[in-house]
Amino acid sequence: MKTSKISFLALSIALAMILSFVESQIPVFISIPGIKMGLPNIVIVFLLYKVGAKEAAAVSMVRVILVGFLFGSMMSMAYSLAGAALSFCGMALLKKTDWFSVTAVSVTGGVLHNVGQILTACFVTETAQLLYYLPVLMISGVISGIVIGVAGAMMVKRVPGSF
Repeated sequence: MKTSKISFLALSIALAMILSFVESQIPVFISIPGIKMGLPNIVIVFLLYKVGAKEAAAVSMVRVILVGFLFGSMMSMAYSLAGAALSFCGMALLKKTDWFSVTAVSVTGGVLHNVGQILTACFVTETAQLLYYLPVLMISGVISGIVIGVAGAMMVKRVPGSF
């Protein structure tokens, strides 16, 4: 791998981490716990389209682990890893078909992230009743997926070349 590509991916990790921190500082105006915009996913969607799936997956996982160690706990890292892994798999599969827009791929990622986190919570707490919370999180996943997808699509369109 070229040095310029490694440097670009390192900067992408740093940007995703900064966006994670910024997102954690935004007060939640909705009284529903667990709802976030998913700002770091702008970086992941961009990388998925401009660099490739392997690199985007690596940046996503490294970001989740580093943010978990710096700003979270082992449990928050477990939830984030499950959500990020399921989300990324869904986005990579949809992107590979070339049938869906960047926004549709992002919406899928937003919804699957919440599904992964709820399934992990059901496993950890050994209760399926948490699944009742899934429709609320799916709605927030669609809304934030649209916002992140539009931003990601604008970046994909406006940033020239591949890395």
